[in-house]
Amino acid sequence: MVGGGRDAFIGAVHRHAIALDGQCELVAGALSSSADKARASGRDLFLADDRNHGDWQALLADELKRPAHERVDFVAIVTPNHVHFPVAQAFVEAGFHVVCDKPLVHTRAEADALVAAVAAQGTVFGVTYNYSGYPMVRQARAMVRAGEIGEVRKVIVEYSQGWLAAPLEASGNKQAGWRTDPAKSGAAGAIGDIGTHAENLIATVTGLQIERLCADLGALVPGRALDDDANVLLRFSSGARGVLVASQINTGLENDLRLRVTGTQGTLDWRQEHPSELLHFPADGPKRVLTRGAPWLHESARRASRLPSGHPEGFIEAFANVYAGVVADIRARLGGVPPDPLAADYPRVEDGARGVRFIERTVASAASAAKWTDW
Repeated sequence: MVGGGRDAFIGAVHRHAIALDGQCELVAGALSSSADKARASGRDLFLADDRNHGDWQALLADELKRPAHERVDFVAIVTPNHVHFPVAQAFVEAGFHVVCDKPLVHTRAEADALVAAVAAQGTVFGVTYNYSGYPMVRQARAMVRAGEIGEVRKVIVEYSQGWLAAPLEASGNKQAGWRTDPAKSGAAGAIGDIGTHAENLIATVTGLQIERLCADLGALVPGRALDDDANVLLRFSSGARGVLVASQINTGLENDLRLRVTGTQGTLDWRQEHPSELLHFPADGPKRVLTRGAPWLHESARRASRLPSGHPEGFIEAFANVYAGVVADIRARLGGVPPDPLAADYPRVEDGARGVRFIERTVASAASAAKWTDW
């Protein structure tokens, strides 16, 4: 693991998800940009001294010195955004499998370079769009792809949070500090941090391709350098229309991610704060409440559940499903067999690259007087 040490927000979440199915063990790390903090964080997690490093360059050099059978199978990159590209590129080019947090990188050029490097090396590269791991998201995907709501006409996705409604970055809050800093976060704030999750949810469930978009980005907290509120109109190549809202200044809201997909034969509605339910509004019958763990769900949704129906599963389990897909792919390659597509179900480097393009086109649209911007 690179990043994710003491005081980090997402590193522990990754470690919980990695450990959940007993398929992986954290054995090496460079867990902070501070060498002393990195080593202290590694000692907290009982890493062996010879695999507990002060920086990621030392981690990579040490792994390359080891016999192939002793090296790590993959590296998880859980740093702030500006560190993603150099670390991911170096490990991919060295032949290691990689899992990287989102947004993938800062620029399309970096994204394209990573896609090319992964293709050249033939390595596994997962991106932790963790909401794609929820069983009922996979149920919605299966229903849409099977034509159960007809031809998709309209998609509405809303991701609303309230944690940045005040200028936390001015008070020394670490998470707010780097997320609102263009040098570390990149060209976008909320649209990059949570808007890319929303875009990925649309693409995962519907498979629709954005053709044009019209964006309004704003920094509603005075003095903030990056957007904290985004409203985007979407037109898809199929003719369908969409609306995407990503806001971190919705005072009092926690993590309100919601997706509605309307087709010619019905509508699906899913909310992340109530993840075990998928509402189905068919054109020819009453509303149906589909629940996680039920035997009549599509196989991809059933596979994503670990507990019997009625027992709550949530964020960590969805995150773990992404890692389970990566691990299934790596294990298949180690065994020299084709991966089971239902097992090796996870967002790829291409999904991460599409998210970077979405950020770029959204920022361009917001800055344009013409507004409607081609994909």
